[in-house]
Amino acid sequence: MISSAKYIISSPDVKDCPQSRLPEYAFIGRSNVGKSSLINMLCHNPKLAKTSQKPGKTLLINHFLVESKPTPAPSLKGGEKEMSQLWHLVDLPGYGYAQAGQKQREALKKMIERYCLLREELVCLFVLIDCRHEPQKIDLEFINWLGENGVPFAIVFTKGDKLGRVRLAENVEAYKKRLLEEWEELPPVFVTSAETQLGGEELTAYIEELNETVKS
Repeated sequence: MISSAKYIISSPDVKDCPQSRLPEYAFIGRSNVGKSSLINMLCHNPKLAKTSQKPGKTLLINHFLVESKPTPAPSLKGGEKEMSQLWHLVDLPGYGYAQAGQKQREALKKMIERYCLLREELVCLFVLIDCRHEPQKIDLEFINWLGENGVPFAIVFTKGDKLGRVRLAENVEAYKKRLLEEWEELPPVFVTSAETQLGGEELTAYIEELNETVKS
């Protein structure tokens, strides 16, 4: 459904982000969670977002302009065409980069919080979680912070190809169970793999669904 995506700008603060009214979908997670790889997979462009084995690569708010073509509605006749949609995909800095100094960690934390709280165009924040690990304190604290501040978000498990199907399902269910200790209702949850494209269609379909809601 995503027909094109191109880099627009990198901003050090939310006030420097593009002054458009396009809906935005931001991706965030702990350093080295596979964020850039997932973005490249969704946009069908392996070179769109810079990937690195070294954590802490993303230090700015990176905007990409995306054009997507919605799934054709059954009611459309042969001569009709569904209009394409424009929106911004945002690659946010990873949190919890241990090798960064205290000053840099605080600056990144402030940048992320200001974007989440002040960016009116933000429709949904996708929080990426490595499916191979048990619930991490830093992830749980960030998720709870989003809930406390009313930031709309969804959870995206990454690197689903690294586990067998049974173990993957067990890990995801264990994570949900842990969240339900503090949450009455869970946000949307997706399981993905940048290597096998697992979950890519589901994620883009969800963004398309939200885009329709924003339009209406």
